[in-house]
Amino acid sequence: MTLTKADLVQQIYKTHNNLTKAQATDAVEALLQIMKECLAEGDDLLISGFGKFNVKGKKARRGRNPQTGEELILPPRRVVTFKPSGILRTKINDK
Repeated sequence: MTLTKADLVQQIYKTHNNLTKAQATDAVEALLQIMKECLAEGDDLLISGFGKFNVKGKKARRGRNPQTGEELILPPRRVVTFKPSGILRTKINDK
């Protein structure tokens, strides 16, 4: 199952009777915006009980075009990695 932003909004709306659907949408959008800004600045993002998002740098490396076989140099880039918390890992493995 894939969980979309719309699904998140719906779950928040259902579980919080005092919020309108627009407020639930704003809450989800605000959280995602904060997360994006944090990671774009290169900071780690720790959500207790869920896990930690890290931004790591990758060096330039050799690669090749699979269609032509031509060798090329892939530029350096930053990637986001995720390490689940022990609580989440246990919950996943107990199912």
